[in-house]
Amino acid sequence: MQFSENLSEESRPILTWQNIIDWAQTHYRERIFLKDEQIPTRPQLIYLVNRGAVRLVSKAPNQPDLNSLNELEESEEQLDEAFLGFIGAGLPFEIVTESSFSIHAYAHVDRTQVAWLYWQDLENWPDFRQEIYEAFRYQHQRKLLWLSALGQRRTIDRLTSFLILLVQEYGTDQEQNCCLPYSLTHAQIGSAIGSTRVTVTRLMGKLRRQGIISIKNDNSICINGHSLDRGQADNR
Repeated sequence: MQFSENLSEESRPILTWQNIIDWAQTHYRERIFLKDEQIPTRPQLIYLVNRGAVRLVSKAPNQPDLNSLNELEESEEQLDEAFLGFIGAGLPFEIVTESSFSIHAYAHVDRTQVAWLYWQDLENWPDFRQEIYEAFRYQHQRKLLWLSALGQRRTIDRLTSFLILLVQEYGTDQEQNCCLPYSLTHAQIGSAIGSTRVTVTRLMGKLRRQGIISIKNDNSICINGHSLDRGQADNR
């Protein structure tokens, strides 16, 4: 879903969006980030992704930095962050705080452009504020589907459902497949479904042999059209 997907082309606030981005630039509330650069965030602000994609992750406090650990020590308990999903261009996001974990945002692709504003700033654009509410409502619905997928007992079922949900939301049609426009590491996928990089690598190989997925030269993931249709039917 792109921002304002539920509106007709004539009523989409494209001009309003650009006016807000221009306003943010004028008020020094816009910045361009390099790939994997952390985006400074805080609660009670709305962030607008104008270009690129943002990766959201959660981190539990006081966990060790796994980059310094031997790869052989990798285990489910040692995973220091969990992948929560993407925010694509034309979509908003906000950050919540909890005592048991924190949420962080990273630029997933190079030259990701993000603007930010306070909720009260939207009083200048009431129609756009309603669009923000609709976008957050949609994201909440997708998270419920995500939680349902992650509740499955078998790891391969969680993995398949997770990939289908990602491609449904962010994928682009290519021949008989639907593909993610950017790549994910097996460690990031493992953190999202409660598994490890090694297990994900093994199961991804199994899904490829079964013809359910394919991997492009840039390591982005494609889902076979028949598998995607089956997943969409399950989500209805």
